[in-house]
Amino acid sequence: MDLLVIHGICLPPGEFGGPWIDDLFNNRIDPQAHPYFRAIADQRVSAHLLIRRDGELIQYVDLHKRAWHAGASSFAGRPRCNDYSVGIELEGADRVPYEEVQYRVLAQATEEVRSRFPAIGSARIVGHSDIAPGRKTDPGPAFDWGYFRRLSKT
Repeated sequence: MDLLVIHGICLPPGEFGGPWIDDLFNNRIDPQAHPYFRAIADQRVSAHLLIRRDGELIQYVDLHKRAWHAGASSFAGRPRCNDYSVGIELEGADRVPYEEVQYRVLAQATEEVRSRFPAIGSARIVGHSDIAPGRKTDPGPAFDWGYFRRLSKT
């Protein structure tokens, strides 16, 4: 792995908490639980890590294995970012400030990922919007890249 992709997710859109992100990443989301879920119930997506609003860190996929977080994507002209990246999801929304504890846990997780994959330098830590421009906007303008980079020393 030589790329780290930071994402933002909330399910349903604009709502935090609940089992829905876990259900989505474990391919068991109930399409009847919310109207939005009907459109995504057949998607098979995952991330390596999720950081909830309260800072809880959950691992879904071994860091050495492919997760399905990037979708149609490319970085520096290289397509299929899922093949060579680690994906970290933050429970959040583009325009809602992320929690302080999420930044701290993200910084710690980033250091751990980088210790395992030294090729992930600071220029190879990007947002989903950077690898899928026009299709994705996360982690969004509410994500404070400067603060994150200071915490993670990248």
